[in-house]
Amino acid sequence: MNWQIQQILRRRRAAEQGAIPPGRGGTLSVCLVYPNRYETAMSSLGFQAVYQLFNEQPEIVCERAFLPDRDELAAYGKSGDTLVSLESERPLSDFDMVAFSISFEPDFINIPRILGLGRIPALAAERDGSHPLVMAGGAACFINPEPAAELFDLIAVGEGETLIPDLSALLLNHGALPRPELLRQAAQLPGIYIPALPVQLPVTRRCAPADSSPSQSVILTEQTEFGNMYLIEVSRGCPRGCRFCAAGFVWQPFRQHPLDRLKAACREGLRHRSTIGLVGAAVSDHHQIEELCSFIVEQGGAPSLSSLRLDRLSPRLLDLLVTSGHKTISMAPEGGSQRMRDMIRKNLTAEQILAAADQVAQAGILNLKLYFIIGLPGENDQDLQELIDLAAAIQRTVVGQARAHKRLGEITLSVNPFIPKPFTPLQWAGMCPLGELKRKVALLEKGLRPIPNVRLKVEELQGCVLQALLSRGGRELTPLILQMAAGLNLRKAAKLCRIDPEQLVTTTLTLDAKLPWEVILATDRTRLEDEYRTAMGLIGVQL
Repeated sequence: MNWQIQQILRRRRAAEQGAIPPGRGGTLSVCLVYPNRYETAMSSLGFQAVYQLFNEQPEIVCERAFLPDRDELAAYGKSGDTLVSLESERPLSDFDMVAFSISFEPDFINIPRILGLGRIPALAAERDGSHPLVMAGGAACFINPEPAAELFDLIAVGEGETLIPDLSALLLNHGALPRPELLRQAAQLPGIYIPALPVQLPVTRRCAPADSSPSQSVILTEQTEFGNMYLIEVSRGCPRGCRFCAAGFVWQPFRQHPLDRLKAACREGLRHRSTIGLVGAAVSDHHQIEELCSFIVEQGGAPSLSSLRLDRLSPRLLDLLVTSGHKTISMAPEGGSQRMRDMIRKNLTAEQILAAADQVAQAGILNLKLYFIIGLPGENDQDLQELIDLAAAIQRTVVGQARAHKRLGEITLSVNPFIPKPFTPLQWAGMCPLGELKRKVALLEKGLRPIPNVRLKVEELQGCVLQALLSRGGRELTPLILQMAAGLNLRKAAKLCRIDPEQLVTTTLTLDAKLPWEVILATDRTRLEDEYRTAMGLIGVQL
């Protein structure tokens, strides 16, 4: 193997704590692949949890592989070497199963690249019994796997705690069967989707048992975005039900881990890191979040929360965050105007947002990061002006407190376009056209420019179009994924495949439209329809 690749892998292994030892054997070998760079992969608590779940099976050894970074990729291209696992430098094609953990739809494009580097045909139809089984799981796969479904022999729909033991038992007991028969048996397992077989009924998403332990860091390394933290899952799902967000509909029911289990996880984490990163879609909704943060501080650690619900702030919680050294607080009003916040069911008023900003600034945290969505259904320029006015009011509030603290902070508005997501009430709504999004961004830039200490950060718009396309498309997108994996950009790949991305992402679907992702049953369709009708009614659209 190329010496440069070996050096990269050795440095990574040397920097890690908690990985299985290289060379450990097992009856069934699995290579767990995150279809993105190492630093991104190892920041994913879900990826680490699946790695642990596989390795807890007594007869399975699970190693890891990743999309090579630029230097690695150049070395692979120069040497012609096959992609190997991190732990034992074993070629991907030598494993019994290659399992992809996919969190985000744009990573679908990296899957053919990785399979190609591993000398494994990209399409399941082109593989035979001499190749590993290729499996997929993760959030992107139980929201809408269809654009990439033909790349996989099987897809796990749901949460690993329930799916992995049953699937592992099948592979261990019947792995020697001819592949078609093995896949037919796998199709009988709850939560397993076989794309090559006709779908008789939607595959029901499986949920982890209620008493499952909280996921927590398994492998620690400084070479990640959260390298200074020990991550612990506080809760799963979200009780809020914001109409644009999958967390409130797909990851149901909302589950909060008991305080005693979380304390035990924190004790373990504080043996390795002084900062405990509390993870979840609704961390501050945990009914004992103050007690948990207090416990971490009492143990000499610092809690870190990804974002806070504005209506869940309390003086005690803010004091704990200040004591822990927090310099920035992230909050998500999402809608810039009251009309938009009502439409997405954010249940926040401008007064609550300003009160929260004042409370945070009074505590001495003067850097705020605020998340907003533009391009929501029915949004007009007046809604955007309300966003600008709200930002100005927040800035005045923070500056007023900054004088008392004798230092200035910065307000960052992180603005993302609305992307219609499967299994949400707004799944039928179209995305705002790209040209109109650019106009809206220019309007915001002009309106915010005169406001001191306010910075606008906008998600890359073309990337959002790709995400929307892969979120709501079907198998007609597989050729496009293959072309983009080969190096074409979206525009060229779409032209070659005779696909109109703008038309696909901006079309408003009728309630009786056949939706590609409904091969999966993830939530109650009637509830989604009712919520969609209510949302549209609030902007004057009757369905």
